[in-house]
Amino acid sequence: MRQEQGAPRIRLVLYRIVIVIAFLLMAGQLWRLQIQHGMTYRMLADRNRFRRVTIPGPRGVIYDRYGRILARNRPSFTVAIIPADLPNDEDKADAVIHRLAKLLRAPAKPSSGETLLPVISDILPRFRLLLSEQEMRDHVEQARLGSAYRPIPVATQVDRDLAFQIEEIRYTLPGVHLIVEPIREYIAGPLTAHILGYMGPIPPDQSQAYAQKGYEPDDLVGLTGLEYTYEQDLRGRAGSRYIEVDVFGREVRTVAEVAASVPGHNLTLTVDLALQAAMESALRKGLERAESKSGVAIAMNPKTGEILGMVSLPSYDDNLFARGISKEEYAALLNDPNHPLVNHAISSLYPPGSTFKIIPAAGALEEGVITPKTIIHDDGVIWLPNQYFPNDPSQAQPFYCWIHKYGHGHGDLNVTSALAVSCDVFFYIVAGGYKDFRGLGEELLAYYAHEFGLGELTGIDLPAENPGLIPDSRWKRITLGETWVTGDTYNMAIGQGFVLATPLQILNATAAVANGGYLYRPQLVYRITDAEGRVLREFQPYLIRKLPVDPKNLEIVRRGMYGAVHWPGGTAHRANVPGLEVAGKTGTAEFPGKRDAKGNLPTHAWFTAFAPYQDPQIAVVVFIEGGGEGSEVAAPVAADILKAYFHPSTSRSPVESEGNPHE
Repeated sequence: MRQEQGAPRIRLVLYRIVIVIAFLLMAGQLWRLQIQHGMTYRMLADRNRFRRVTIPGPRGVIYDRYGRILARNRPSFTVAIIPADLPNDEDKADAVIHRLAKLLRAPAKPSSGETLLPVISDILPRFRLLLSEQEMRDHVEQARLGSAYRPIPVATQVDRDLAFQIEEIRYTLPGVHLIVEPIREYIAGPLTAHILGYMGPIPPDQSQAYAQKGYEPDDLVGLTGLEYTYEQDLRGRAGSRYIEVDVFGREVRTVAEVAASVPGHNLTLTVDLALQAAMESALRKGLERAESKSGVAIAMNPKTGEILGMVSLPSYDDNLFARGISKEEYAALLNDPNHPLVNHAISSLYPPGSTFKIIPAAGALEEGVITPKTIIHDDGVIWLPNQYFPNDPSQAQPFYCWIHKYGHGHGDLNVTSALAVSCDVFFYIVAGGYKDFRGLGEELLAYYAHEFGLGELTGIDLPAENPGLIPDSRWKRITLGETWVTGDTYNMAIGQGFVLATPLQILNATAAVANGGYLYRPQLVYRITDAEGRVLREFQPYLIRKLPVDPKNLEIVRRGMYGAVHWPGGTAHRANVPGLEVAGKTGTAEFPGKRDAKGNLPTHAWFTAFAPYQDPQIAVVVFIEGGGEGSEVAAPVAADILKAYFHPSTSRSPVESEGNPHE
């Protein structure tokens, strides 16, 4: 009986012992978790619950001179994966990635084993796809080795409807996040593309330099135009804050703000958007009349160097780059023979033709080679003796005036009338000499060309400016292995031969004549302000140099330019604007190409001008590639631009012009 009662007691004791042991084990485990490894697990829990996120600093806004917005930021949706929020089960994580890829229509694998370039969906609206399904998995696997909480962008520029669809079902897609990011929006698009430029990823060869300035690898930076030049001013500084998230990785609350984001600075330009639109319209009409595909029109305040408008055609839409340009769109821009991505106003070089004549005129007057009363006779052609056979007339080389094709010359001319009618023979002789007449000479001609700003950078606040070419005997000897001859000086005197210039350089030289001899650095930015509107930097006119030409001699040149528009026989009658005293200079520049039926080379059309004559407020240059005669093609375009500037109410542009003081 006692044995029967003892058995339950033994079992009860053993049971109690088991309970005590289990309790001790639990206590030991709790001690291990809370005391021995408590700090470690607390940190892991907090890492899952609290996160530090970056707050992008908005990029600065760009305005025209009257406060019209040219470039701003707008919200854009980015779909990203945070690897730490994906399910721990590999199959479930793969299922989330596969479903996301189907929603985005992402291919299973990248083409040719390479990372996908921006792809455009075959239906509108469109978005930029960054990663294929396989690339998503590869990035997630790599991120889990050390950066599992860093978002992996999968698709940017996601359409709003698709973004909302993803957000609605995001609770079924753990690890998938929708991020709102600012992207650039260019209000005028192609109208200001060459001025503003565009943004893009940091070039690989410059990644280290940008990293030293505090940039993240996936930041966007200005690549062209003012976006590039003023990157450090426009760039916003990112901030950061700590947030608490739930088990799905969704933000619950902000715990603390570590550093506030700082907006970038704003730019106010010297450009008048209404005038810019009128210039673009006038130039486009001029190109259509000339059956040309490329041209330039620039307007400047000759007293300060402020650029009032700058148009280069053909243009492109910089919003394409902001949205995510496709391979096909980018290839089309690159392969276009008219180079729409190039700002022809500052980067392309052309022979300036007769617009160059203002330089030998000023130089010859200053050096005493001629006076205002010096008379040179033009028969339409002069014969330059061969230096090796000076006494053999059959070896002489003819140099024609443009009027020779009509069977006669200009007759007797002084410097003002020679400028007005653009006599080539007059400037051949003035620059290179003829018989007993001592000309200016190659060295002095090159010297004055440089003083007027040709053959060097103007310093405008845009990248990719071309310095052009002013040749001399040393350049020809080194480059071509030939000696300089008088014929080279003749050609240079009329802006032909080896002379090459940008339209901006010709405009700047014209402005220096207009303002009495002051060569200013062209500028596009008038003011930099912070987000509160406080002025941080206000630009003042920057004088490059005072021309080494007496203002009295420049006035003689100015008078000749006035005559080109207003005197009988002047070449620029089509630039005449009723009620406005316009002074200008036409140019028709030959360039290598297919000759016409009469054996003539193709020509570029030039015209440069300023107005009003007595108190210049604006200087203009118009260039039409392969356009023909400057007097017939370029001068009317300049007239339309001057009308739009001085009479905007009768020359209304497509862009509103509130606040224009000329109204």
